[in-house]
Amino acid sequence: MQLARISEDAKTDPARLATHIRDAEELLKHVNQEIRTTSYLLHPPLLDEAGISSALSWYVQGLAERSGLEIDLQVPQDFGRLPSEMELVIFRLVQECLTNIHRHSDSKTALIRLEHKEDTVHVKVEDQGSGMSPERLAEIQSGGTGVGISGMRERVRHFSGDLVIESNGSGTKVYATLPLKTSTQTSDTQQEVA
Repeated sequence: MQLARISEDAKTDPARLATHIRDAEELLKHVNQEIRTTSYLLHPPLLDEAGISSALSWYVQGLAERSGLEIDLQVPQDFGRLPSEMELVIFRLVQECLTNIHRHSDSKTALIRLEHKEDTVHVKVEDQGSGMSPERLAEIQSGGTGVGISGMRERVRHFSGDLVIESNGSGTKVYATLPLKTSTQTSDTQQEVA
């Protein structure tokens, strides 16, 4: 639309042309910033550089500032690094949960807890919002849901993990359990495939 105005002004009102060009430049800068922000949110470089704990801290801080949501992120100091694909799955899972909390729950708070016990990673995200109706929860548990929750399920299944969603009038809890495959298990699996 801005380019159409510029084109029209070039023919009929050259004096306004400079104003519309400046407006178009500002719009382009804004769109460029939005694209950068979106690409960082989809796969932040910090995730590869510093790991899931740092990437989640960065994301949670930004979301809290933008949304006013009070988010408690609990990751043990010695959590360490996970396989990069698993870190991305956890990041996207938490991201989707927080998006749902912000958009749908009416909760002012969220809790995220990551734990690494033996050969399993546990992720818990919960809110203190209005929860889901029993019908909606049943629909979600049967797999007949929107893109976001289906995407979470598929990501977790890719790692042979489990995703459990509980909800009632005092909030919603999402639990993900992801088994860590040892390098021996991974090479055994690769040999079986070959």
